[in-house]
Amino acid sequence: MLKTLLFTLIFVAIAFILLSIGVIIKGKFANTHVSANREMQRRGIHCAQTQDREARRDNPNAVKEKSTKPTNTNLQIS
Repeated sequence: MLKTLLFTLIFVAIAFILLSIGVIIKGKFANTHVSANREMQRRGIHCAQTQDREARRDNPNAVKEKSTKPTNTNLQIS
């Protein structure tokens, strides 16, 4: 039991050291954000917050809706 626990701790420590080499060499974490990916930019794919912001923006090309109120209120019915 103790041998297995010790082996597991050593294995996890080695894995942690090997995975942190890239961070130590570069000095920063990799940017995994969607907007940082060139292929996503080429396809026009953005993160959810950006897409939501774009969807809420007013469209200058939108057609004005007609009013549902009657325009002539003095109708005479005979």
